[in-house]
Amino acid sequence: MPFSLSEEQKQNLVWLIVGFLLLALLIALGPMLSPFVAAGIIGYALNPGVDWIASRRLGPVRVPRFVAVTIMVLLLILAGLALVLIVVPLVLRQIPLLQAQVPPLLDKLNAFVSPRLHQLGIDVRLDLAGIKSLLTQQISTSSDEVWTSVLASAKVGGTALLTWLANLLFVPMVLFYLLQDWHQFIKRMQILIPRRWAGRINTMAAEVDGLLGQYLRGQLLVMLVLAVYYSVALTAAGFDSALPVGVLTGLLVFIPYVGFGLGLVLAILAAILQFDGAIGLLWVALIYGVGQVLESFILTPKLVGERIGLHPLVVIFALLAFGQLFGFVGVLLALPASAIVSVIALHVRREYLASNFYNR
Repeated sequence: MPFSLSEEQKQNLVWLIVGFLLLALLIALGPMLSPFVAAGIIGYALNPGVDWIASRRLGPVRVPRFVAVTIMVLLLILAGLALVLIVVPLVLRQIPLLQAQVPPLLDKLNAFVSPRLHQLGIDVRLDLAGIKSLLTQQISTSSDEVWTSVLASAKVGGTALLTWLANLLFVPMVLFYLLQDWHQFIKRMQILIPRRWAGRINTMAAEVDGLLGQYLRGQLLVMLVLAVYYSVALTAAGFDSALPVGVLTGLLVFIPYVGFGLGLVLAILAAILQFDGAIGLLWVALIYGVGQVLESFILTPKLVGERIGLHPLVVIFALLAFGQLFGFVGVLLALPASAIVSVIALHVRREYLASNFYNR
């Protein structure tokens, strides 16, 4: 008897093929979709603020939504510019200081390590002249060399640079139009859901909404608390660059592992440049050790909640996967996107365990 499909099965097969083709197209267009993905998640975070502003009244009339959207987008741009103004002066100030400190630092390292290695019967001589020359060349801050490097990089990776700049410009633009018609977009997406799946998908969407709302609000509080903690602690320890390093460390916490690591590196560099001996490094170890304990065992469980908790291996995989698909923007959005995927995976697993395919 020849194998035949009913009309409904044929339609289901056609739509399944269309779905796979769309998924393949989205993966292929991953880099191009970066500003849209970023704008979507940022828009989700900012939409409650837009709704709140749009519900206010100026006398007898409500604030127009496009005015509310403009205010929120401008606040986001100003926050990004403020972060850049914190980071760039810090880096420009630290690099020449680091260049001047490299030779005496290597001399101290050689004076400390060589005698102890000699006591152990290991006779090793460091090529300090070569190391100093190499490091000072690498961190040279001559303006001519900087611009030469920038121009060379632009020639080699001009396409990547233009893509990055285009994404940087497109995100606020896409975000504006997305927030302007946010509720209309949501309604149109709901209409496209097959009616027999509407209830189940709306339930999943409600769970994702609760999870992301809890994550975004909690993560913002964690960032603010840690920015204050690191700034105050580094100031109390006598660091000259306490405010920019502390604020940057706190704000970068939303990038798992990467943010804390970058802040720690900046603090170590500040300690090496400012303090003699190991006292500065001991202060950094104490402050950042307490900060990590505070974040991992108090702030994140209390403010973000354990529902968002993902296994460290899952977090690392998400960072690599989203970074591969969407570049640096994907790294920034890996954790909230993983939270969405975790809710969907939980429902898929539940359906799989209840299916005839599994129980037969």
